[in-house]
Amino acid sequence: MSVFTSDRNVAWGLGLAGLIPFIGAGALAWWAPPAWQITAVYGFSYYSAVILSFLGGVHWGSALQVSRAGNRRRLILAMLPSLIAWPALLFDVMFGLWVLLAGFILIAGYDFSHDGRDGFPRWYLKLRLLLTAVVVLCHLIVLLRLGG
Repeated sequence: MSVFTSDRNVAWGLGLAGLIPFIGAGALAWWAPPAWQITAVYGFSYYSAVILSFLGGVHWGSALQVSRAGNRRRLILAMLPSLIAWPALLFDVMFGLWVLLAGFILIAGYDFSHDGRDGFPRWYLKLRLLLTAVVVLCHLIVLLRLGG
């Protein structure tokens, strides 16, 4: 097995494992005792903000690894997820979750743009598509629970 294949498998495994808090907190928001439901919703939103910020870091790291056209723009855009995620935690939790959901959709749009996908292997984009789809669905499930 080549190093590339091994790295891909580790990335897929870690990416899928990263969905556990989204799915778990989303389920707890519906089926846990009421006091735990509140904790689950807040935990969900905090984890969502952390992961959204992480996605910006992916682009920051990519821009620093390889010199290519558009790196300045990529560095600037890499800061946007954090600048969306942090204020989202300061809002009412329902509005904050809508903001985080929009952030995931926006960063996915950039990821799949010509500039955003530059330098990433094809398998990474497939992984991002799957992870983003599940994260968006989990946000909608929690928002539905909140009546939003």
